[in-house]
Amino acid sequence: MVMIQLRARVAFLVLPLFVFGAPTDEPDPKEATTLPNGCRRCCDPLDSHGSSEVTPGPAGRHSSLYPMPEVRPYINITILKGDKGDRGEPGTPGKWGKEGPPGERGPQGQKGSKGQMGAPGDPCKHQYAAFSVGRKKALHSSEGYQALIFDTVFVNLYGHFDMFKGKFYCYTAGLYYFSLNVHTWNFKETYMHVMHNDQEQVILYAQPSDRSIMQSQSLMLELRENDEVWVRLYKRERENAIYSDDVDIYITFSGYLIKPSLE
Repeated sequence: MVMIQLRARVAFLVLPLFVFGAPTDEPDPKEATTLPNGCRRCCDPLDSHGSSEVTPGPAGRHSSLYPMPEVRPYINITILKGDKGDRGEPGTPGKWGKEGPPGERGPQGQKGSKGQMGAPGDPCKHQYAAFSVGRKKALHSSEGYQALIFDTVFVNLYGHFDMFKGKFYCYTAGLYYFSLNVHTWNFKETYMHVMHNDQEQVILYAQPSDRSIMQSQSLMLELRENDEVWVRLYKRERENAIYSDDVDIYITFSGYLIKPSLE
């Protein structure tokens, strides 16, 4: 019984030696130190004896703990840039973009040179026409027809009646009214026409009589631009005359525009 207990105690003491191993006095290579006088211990690792780069003191111990940084070379590409190449061909045009907003108004340009004179325009057309003229002198027929010339102006709007020719010239087309008044000569015939261009329109006539009288005629005409209206005394085939005394006005011719045409 005593032997069994003794063996159990010995086993309890020897078991840690098998598990953890026996202690040793051999130093750890990582803990190798250098003496102040530069000598090393004989128990230091052999690879540390031949190394001449180990520096004494704490600096040598820290250099073996941190790795050296990796050095990578850097090449400046700009110094290797070559000459500029030839210009390439233009590419295909792209799609039209959206229309942008209108820009601001630019500054006013310089005044240009004077242009050439244009063609003359149409004469100014008045929408009114009127005349009224008179005659103080008597008139007798001759071998040919005579235009009745007037010497007194009552109204001649815009000068459409020509006093030298005794004719009214139409500058505004439309509907016109005309009237003629004369004084007959006693014992003589009175024979006159109101003319439209070269055509007789109406006659003013009075037979010979021992008494002189006032005789009149009136009409309306549709005139075109540049038409003429005038009074004609008939030629001498018989005694034909109109009377006046050079003092009073017995003979009058008047006309005016009633309505202009739409053309």
